[in-house]
Amino acid sequence: MLMQLLELADALRHKGRSRHWPEDHALGRRGEDIAHRFLQRAGMLVVARNYRMESGAGEIDLVGWDREFLVFVEVKTRQSDAYGAPDRAIGQEKQRALVRTAKDYARHADIAWESVRFDIVNVLMGQPPAVSHFRDVLPIRAETAAL
Repeated sequence: MLMQLLELADALRHKGRSRHWPEDHALGRRGEDIAHRFLQRAGMLVVARNYRMESGAGEIDLVGWDREFLVFVEVKTRQSDAYGAPDRAIGQEKQRALVRTAKDYARHADIAWESVRFDIVNVLMGQPPAVSHFRDVLPIRAETAAL
């Protein structure tokens, strides 16, 4: 019952955003709301949304705890998959920005890099929206330790 009320609140918030924000920004935030609820139902404790470094560079959509891992989640939302799956829009530059921002968060939270994981959540809008969760998508352990 509580989850249904939260989803209704998300839908109302989206309606308000749609009146004042560009369509793609409102759609992205709606996708983040849907992903947030999806991950909560899966047992993840979401502790931050839209985290940015103090410099303003980079953004991580969702940050949460999944058992012993601090998980940085990139949410990609599309109206359809006509141009491929949403996660295909995450290129090398975006990956580097995610890692830099995650390192900043982990450093401030005093979390060991070995306890970090990167996930992607695809949201395809529809009735109901289709949600896909991909775990541990960036090979970060050794490759990015020097970034």
